[in-house]
Amino acid sequence: MRIRVDNKNIEVDSNKSLLLNLKDNGINIPHLCYQEGLEPEARCRICLVEINNKLVTSCNTYPKEGMEIKTKTKRVNRARKINAELLMPEHMDKCFRLNKHHDLCNIIGDLGLKEVRFNPTRKYTADLGASVIRDNNLCINCGRCVQVCAQVQATWAIDFAGRAHHEHVTPYFEHDLNDVACIKCGQCIAACPVGAIDEREHLQEVLAALKDKTKHVVVQTAPSIRASLGEEFDMPPGTLVTGKMIAALRRCGFNKVFDTNLGADMTIMEEGTEFLTRAKNNGPFPMITTCCPGWIKFMEHFYHDLIDSNNMSTCKSPHEMLGILIKTYYAKKAKISKKDIVVVSVMPCTAKKFESTRPEMKSDVDYVLTTREAAKLINHFNIDFKNLKDEEFDPALGISTGAGAVFGATGGVMEAALRTAYEVGTGKQLTKIEFDQLRGMDGIKTGTIIIKGKEIKFAVANGLANARELMKRKDDYHFIEIMACPGGCIGGGGQPLPFAWEKIHKRMAAIYKEDARLPLRKSHENPIVQKIYKEFLDKPLSKKAHKLLHTHYYKRGL
Repeated sequence: MRIRVDNKNIEVDSNKSLLLNLKDNGINIPHLCYQEGLEPEARCRICLVEINNKLVTSCNTYPKEGMEIKTKTKRVNRARKINAELLMPEHMDKCFRLNKHHDLCNIIGDLGLKEVRFNPTRKYTADLGASVIRDNNLCINCGRCVQVCAQVQATWAIDFAGRAHHEHVTPYFEHDLNDVACIKCGQCIAACPVGAIDEREHLQEVLAALKDKTKHVVVQTAPSIRASLGEEFDMPPGTLVTGKMIAALRRCGFNKVFDTNLGADMTIMEEGTEFLTRAKNNGPFPMITTCCPGWIKFMEHFYHDLIDSNNMSTCKSPHEMLGILIKTYYAKKAKISKKDIVVVSVMPCTAKKFESTRPEMKSDVDYVLTTREAAKLINHFNIDFKNLKDEEFDPALGISTGAGAVFGATGGVMEAALRTAYEVGTGKQLTKIEFDQLRGMDGIKTGTIIIKGKEIKFAVANGLANARELMKRKDDYHFIEIMACPGGCIGGGGQPLPFAWEKIHKRMAAIYKEDARLPLRKSHENPIVQKIYKEFLDKPLSKKAHKLLHTHYYKRGL
């Protein structure tokens, strides 16, 4: 189909909105309420174009044969400016004072607006959650966070309330986020185009710890960080920056830089052994992984039966396992008192902040930084990230395998577990260790493997709307992995903004590249893991391992 845009004929796809068709043809229309993969609600009125002397929103208008569109008329520009001015008053002081650069600020700049005629009128109190902070004074009611919470995460923790000027986004019955079924995943942060939702930062606490010479400050980094941190320094999505990341964190003043991938290898040893024990005892099935704190909290709110039926693995997540080992095994080896060690986790996930505060976790992780916070920390010390020479993790707890690396992508936990469960369970080596059926961005992926003559059916879901669908047929499977965020941890709520599926795909490719390049690719082959069991834990699922590396969960209300 051909249409005419600004006096030029272009070819378009009738199944795509004008906004996307114009973008495909190199014509970028400013917009705020549209997000890739979600149905546009045309709330912000910024993406206006002119068709037959009428102003229409391009995000939810579809092309028709012979349509004539104008994108740069005085009328269009004036309407966009007025609408932007109406959205901007609450941002004028905070954004310019803090030098913020979110989508609305960028649009204001592109439109040439130097001042706004309207005064701020909102007087909301910020909602200070354990992981996620909401400031409704900055909200423009675009609805993206509401859509993500409902359509992608199927949680419905927030929605619109009030009418006209009093319309605002809020948890149900005006509760605080801490008092509702918010899973702390941070996907609302990734969706927000105006910075009205943010993570609870731990930067100042970490800076204080780094200045305290009586403290031995250790940092650990999650698998997906090395595939995404570079974006914060204008490097292409999917660039592996493992060595530069380590070098930068050392220059920030951390005494040791360890790899959470080793914690992932420990998780697989415990979780894989747990699954083999269940297989030997014929259940209970399915066993469901517990690496994702967003999924765990979702389960505690909506799937109490999984607790009653002992379907959940009891394993802690990788960074929690490594935190425990740093303050026990490493502390003893290094002859440092546990009380003098500060553990900082760099995670792609805001829910990890909440996880480290759970009483039943008995966490030894003191602070959690998102990928974005880690970049702020590096910039705070004026480190030239791009030009750093690569360095290696500290060896005491820095050797990891490809199995630990793939934890960052959806399906990675299952793939890593199956590599070890098969070889430990059968005593045979896998002829091909990549599980292709578990890779990619499909919402639900399934497969089978034969262990000791028994067919094991496994399934993987990412995004909690997909998890709800999988739970309807959970009894069809023996082993299930669920990740709350789209794409897994590489699409986490603490990752670089803005959210884009193209970036998720490139990060995923980088994760698998990291796996392929490592000399060790199975958790049970990790010599540090073997040493920890020999010297400290005895064996997987031992009494000591269970005390330190396992936990329990409980039922929460709605």
